[in-house]
Amino acid sequence: MLFTKAFTGLAVLAGIVAAHPGHDINKEAAERRSYLQSAKRTSLAHCADKLKARGIEARNIARRKATVEKARQKRGLKKRSFDDVLGTDHNKTTLGYTPNTDAETLFAGYNSCLLTPEVTQGPYYVAGEYVREDVVEDQAGVPLLLDYQVVDVETCEPVSSVYVEIWHCNATGVYGGVVAGGNGDTSDESNIDNTWLRGIQPTNDDGVAQFQSIFPGHYTGRTPHIHVMVHANATVQANQTLGLDNYASHVGQAFFDQTLISAVEATEPYASNAQPLTTNEQDFIMEQESGTDGVDPVMEYTLLGDSIEDGLFAWLAFGIDTSRSEAVVPAVYLEEGGGRPNPNGGGPGGPGGPFPTGGFPVPTGGARRRGQN
Repeated sequence: MLFTKAFTGLAVLAGIVAAHPGHDINKEAAERRSYLQSAKRTSLAHCADKLKARGIEARNIARRKATVEKARQKRGLKKRSFDDVLGTDHNKTTLGYTPNTDAETLFAGYNSCLLTPEVTQGPYYVAGEYVREDVVEDQAGVPLLLDYQVVDVETCEPVSSVYVEIWHCNATGVYGGVVAGGNGDTSDESNIDNTWLRGIQPTNDDGVAQFQSIFPGHYTGRTPHIHVMVHANATVQANQTLGLDNYASHVGQAFFDQTLISAVEATEPYASNAQPLTTNEQDFIMEQESGTDGVDPVMEYTLLGDSIEDGLFAWLAFGIDTSRSEAVVPAVYLEEGGGRPNPNGGGPGGPGGPFPTGGFPVPTGGARRRGQN
């Protein structure tokens, strides 16, 4: 996915620099904008009829319906501009719908964006995370079930047997897995070994990967979002990771309605986050992505119960260019003995300092993967 906009307020830009020292968000935006200008397609609108004809849309509806019903039982319970995206209500429970609305109505349609390779993976990417569906661990927050569908933007075929990786901050704006200025309590050196809110899942025959997480919080300069990466030609290791020297075909970010963010932020522990909240309208990266022809990077969702606290089910289909693959530069390598900072890379404020220039250097060295000799 991609994005771009010049900040109108110097205070917002200063906040981003403070949150992630060494990261040049203008450079990141320029790289994303450059890719978008040369991309063949950025939307899945042209795929809708084919996906429906092949029965994929019907299976999406059935799968999402079953996921929501299972979650409720467990708990007892087109082309757009940026302004259009901001003005669109993605809450399927309030658009005249209820949790009892038929699945064909609730889950029809494709919001889509193009995940694109970029020199910056975003803040605090950690290589060596586990292949797992449930990434919550001990983190408190609004339960969030995620359904991502990966489609080849050229052929309109679902992309099976690739690995979707997600990571995001917790309810108070902290990323697990790194120790760095601008990321929570830097005196807590044990955070580099944390694995919460990070995970990887393979796509099935319909290109679908699902996760159990919590709604992401916010940190200075960014609206709440989830990082999404797609790994092609990857192999699961004996320790249930993809290893450390993997490649990413695509990387991007998914967003949420401002009304939903506001509702979540009013609950605990989100309300205890003292960092200023950046709105969707103020977010440089979201605007760049949303300003792309046909792209809506905001996840559609439905409430699982009668309140936000009962949890959410959110979904998004996106197209990828399967011909692209780049080596990944992480901020940290998660090895058998815990996290190890990468001195040659990082992410904003990451242990390696500024993002490297000149592309993606392939990780080298004899790092031991967790559970491997």
